[in-house]
Amino acid sequence: MHASELYLLGVFFALLVTICPIVGSYFSYVFNRPIHPIEGLFYRATRVSVAPMNWKQYLSALLIFQGLGLLTLLIILQFNARGRIPIDLAINISTSFVTNTDWQAYAGESTLSYLSQTLGLTVQNFLSAATGFAVLLAFIRGLQRSETSELGNFWVDITRIIFCVLLPGAFILAITLVSQGAIQNFSEYIEAISVEGFKQILPMGPAASQTAIAVLGGNGGGFFGQNLTHPFVNPSELSNFVLMSAVLILPAALVYFYGLQTSKRQARVIICVMLGLFLLFYICCLFFHSKLGSLEGQEIRFKTIGTLLMNTLSTATSNGSVNAMLESLSPLTNGLMMLQIMLGEIIFGGVGSGLYGMLLFVLLTVFLSGLMIGRTPEYLGKKIEAPEMQLILVAILLPGIVTLTAAGITCLKLSGGHSLSQILYAFTSTTNNNGSALGGLDANTMYFNLALSITMLLGRFGTIVPVLMIAGIMARKRCLEPELRTFETDTLLFGVLLASVILLIGALTFLPGWFLGPLLEQVTLMGAQK
Repeated sequence: MHASELYLLGVFFALLVTICPIVGSYFSYVFNRPIHPIEGLFYRATRVSVAPMNWKQYLSALLIFQGLGLLTLLIILQFNARGRIPIDLAINISTSFVTNTDWQAYAGESTLSYLSQTLGLTVQNFLSAATGFAVLLAFIRGLQRSETSELGNFWVDITRIIFCVLLPGAFILAITLVSQGAIQNFSEYIEAISVEGFKQILPMGPAASQTAIAVLGGNGGGFFGQNLTHPFVNPSELSNFVLMSAVLILPAALVYFYGLQTSKRQARVIICVMLGLFLLFYICCLFFHSKLGSLEGQEIRFKTIGTLLMNTLSTATSNGSVNAMLESLSPLTNGLMMLQIMLGEIIFGGVGSGLYGMLLFVLLTVFLSGLMIGRTPEYLGKKIEAPEMQLILVAILLPGIVTLTAAGITCLKLSGGHSLSQILYAFTSTTNNNGSALGGLDANTMYFNLALSITMLLGRFGTIVPVLMIAGIMARKRCLEPELRTFETDTLLFGVLLASVILLIGALTFLPGWFLGPLLEQVTLMGAQK
């Protein structure tokens, strides 16, 4: 690793450490203040009740909101100006953007019109990101509050998230991208002559604005089929650095916000575990790529460290944006990126979804630690008991069950043409709402469009429903004073246990398939080079 690459890493994490407390403190101000009179006028004009909700009411409002979003996007896609979209692809696109997955089995510049891209996909990027954020707010309130059923109001939360967080952040990021050369227009496509003398069509469009919210909100969908490798959305090393920072800023700042709401010591343990696991995977990816990597499909202008850092970030979070083709990396490199997704998208994870996923593992670790040492399983002064443990296991294990079942059925149904790695990565990515893919998979078929849509819905709402149920249970519990037998959850020991539980569950769930996919391909490739 060259000195310039180390410098880039140092600046990146220094910037993160500096900005996250500021953004987290801003979150604390936005979501703890009373309703402003102007805000109240908006709620009255839209006839929205601002009364506190229990978990059932919160979940009902969320499902109605997401259901209407899915239906609206389906209708918009039927009026797509670039040609009729098959119904199975329209269902896949709609499901993908509503669930914050942004899986794309199509090239946006050749398939979708400006109307579909802006009014349809870009709007859903805001709404789906805000939904995951809102679920986290309700979950934090469930852990924080005592002897109540109130988890806040979904409509108030979603409004504040969109207008106070996502819109300002996306605007700043879009302006920054435009300043670096990203395009933002509604022009007709341009016919140009290439250096070789051939005619080519240069797509235009409002790419910077969609890229901004796609990256900031953890969505990851690209305006162009090439995603962040396209120079019209990611034209320079500086734009690449800004986009890398935008991927991580909200998930990391939410951990700081969680500390302000509950306990800074608890948040410190969580952020250290996230950062430790991320660095472990990144260093391993860098090692295996240097041993057996390829420059094919890799953007030279970002250099190896900029390429691998962005792609490791996009799989550690639920972003899925890539600035190089993953299949051009060594099998173990993209296999390690897939393993990050398999752990449940909790190594920072999506906006909101990453932290509430990590908190599920925290509660599981508390319970297991209590069983091992004979101490009372408590977290933030609340006992962890059987009902919530059953829901925690459902939320943690369901994505793995869905992924492996769907991949197994697909391997039996399809003969040849696709490797196990490609199929396993696709269902891992969609179930965990990441959206990245190995480019060799031809996923734009009726089977894949519908099967992947089902896994996206199960992965998203199969986790959200138990999370809100757990929040309701925890909110009704009474906070107890710490006892001598209470296991401390804000220490280095607990952080080690938490990381061990995460890796152990991931290993027991996915390693057999992972060995038969990326690892086998790596060994085969190394043998062929001898």
